[in-house]
Amino acid sequence: MRLILIKIFFICFLGLSLQGCETLGGLFSKDSESSDGGEDEYGGWNSEKFRAEAKKAVDTGNYDKAIKLYEALESRYPFGESSAQTQLDIAYAYYKNSDPDSAIAAADRFIKINPRSPSVDYAYYLKGLVNYNRDIGFIDRFLPTDTSQRDPGSARDAYSNFDELIRRFPGSKYLYDARLRMIALKNNLAMHEVHVARYYLKRKAYIAAANRASGVIEKYQRTPAVPYALQVMQEAYSQLGMKDLANDAKRVYEQNYPDGPPVPEYKNSTVSHRIWDFIGLEK
Repeated sequence: MRLILIKIFFICFLGLSLQGCETLGGLFSKDSESSDGGEDEYGGWNSEKFRAEAKKAVDTGNYDKAIKLYEALESRYPFGESSAQTQLDIAYAYYKNSDPDSAIAAADRFIKINPRSPSVDYAYYLKGLVNYNRDIGFIDRFLPTDTSQRDPGSARDAYSNFDELIRRFPGSKYLYDARLRMIALKNNLAMHEVHVARYYLKRKAYIAAANRASGVIEKYQRTPAVPYALQVMQEAYSQLGMKDLANDAKRVYEQNYPDGPPVPEYKNSTVSHRIWDFIGLEK
């Protein structure tokens, strides 16, 4: 009996000791958080202080710090007058920090929470910018690259984003820039289809090449890719023995482009572009 009581007493004593250790550990961890930059790092900061420091971080290119500050601001002042602006600032900071998925998610969140905000058109515009620049990397900023040879998924998303902006907000101040970007995107998408059609030609898939090229004529009229699509159609129909269709493509080309394509193809436009194409890093 005495042995049982001793065991019970020992177990209770051990349990209380462990609980005390956990309490002390929690206190020490809180102290370390304060000294290492936890919640108390922003003790005494008001919303103006958060916003000023975050803007300073953005201006100096320290986007990681800006995101941290904006998120702390939003968590402390979720219902303030400028809470909607903080959500947009977070989305922009993610965009500048080369985190497109987080930027899109933050913009979508703003649109969902603030559908009637005067700044909601900017959220749509920002989504377009994110997708427009999604595939631009370090190399692209310093060396010539043919973006029409890449996966067009992001370009299509950007075009859709800008198109939605124009439809929903015809008076937006971002429309002019959005329209210019849509022209560039449309030209890129059209030339991408030409690249695909040429690929089919090389593989001797002439029907697929002709269909892809004719799609350029139908969907992307008045783009620089049209004369190149006509050339693909002429060759594909010739290889298929469809002389009438080949002659039609040739006739349309000669009538509209007697001096050749008005816009030189990317790889022939400059010496640097020809070097880049010769290296073949885009293929």
